[in-house]
Amino acid sequence: MTNLENPARSTVPVTVLTGYLGAGKTTLLNHILTQEHGQKIAVIVNEFGEIGIDNQLVVSSDEEIFEMNNGCICCTVRGDLMRIIGNLMHRRDKFDRLVIETTGLADPAPVIQTFFVDEDVQLQTHLDAVVTVVDAKHIHLHWDAEEAQEQIAFADRILINKTDLVTPAELDELESKIRGMNAIAKIYRTQSARVDLDAILGIGGFDLSHALTIDPDFLGEEAHEHDRSVGSIALVASGAMNVEKIQEWLSKLLPTQGQNIFRMKGILNIHGQERRFVLQGVHMILDARLDREWRTDEERKNELVLIGRDLDEVALRQDFNNCLVLVNE
Repeated sequence: MTNLENPARSTVPVTVLTGYLGAGKTTLLNHILTQEHGQKIAVIVNEFGEIGIDNQLVVSSDEEIFEMNNGCICCTVRGDLMRIIGNLMHRRDKFDRLVIETTGLADPAPVIQTFFVDEDVQLQTHLDAVVTVVDAKHIHLHWDAEEAQEQIAFADRILINKTDLVTPAELDELESKIRGMNAIAKIYRTQSARVDLDAILGIGGFDLSHALTIDPDFLGEEAHEHDRSVGSIALVASGAMNVEKIQEWLSKLLPTQGQNIFRMKGILNIHGQERRFVLQGVHMILDARLDREWRTDEERKNELVLIGRDLDEVALRQDFNNCLVLVNE
């Protein structure tokens, strides 16, 4: 596990639910809240009226924070997300995890970035995963919508929902199309957004050792099967990285192409370092830190996945490989 999903830490795990209008986000949220998981969950939703759990609410003295009779806490996003999270932390003893449901027309990036850019939020929470719900029946109507593409691209887990409304062949085609856009998210096929909660909560979605098993040729053909601008690139290299070269490359890459890089995840083997070096990026924001020591039974290799729009795979692969330590260094 990376330091972002350490069971011993006291920070609150956060799950972000996203998906286009009508995909089933609120259905999934209700599924989460009504299961016997033994945890108290705080919920932040964009618009209070959308959630459909009004009958579970009881009056609270706080205008934005409602306590529900099932032990959960519900917030409405009428203001700044960081402020609302700060308010919730005053009730830290009342919940175990936080779930944020974004509106169907939202780019999830600003929500995700909150957990990287604000120091107080970083000290009190950690982003566990981004879960995206896809409407199997109607997503083809929204492929050209930038928000729909970004919701898929940012995901750690994808639920292809309403599977009962399409044929198996259509499902296979849809899954292949999604896989071409986001090669590292785990995909589940669901009806009424029903999924084992272990598949979406407490998963350490930002930990590549759990989320990925990358083969150097994993994306070789499939990444080019679909003619669209959003896709995944997996960069894999054996050997050790020169940390100065990596830093120099990223310092040039992010200001120039960061807007097109939705997500970046990587584990690097840094020359002279016994611990893994973990990279996580959202657009132009990069979080890089040392992680646990390399195990004796694992190969020390470098894995970096970029998900975004109009990425130059040839140039990225060449620049990545140029960061490797040379024999005479």
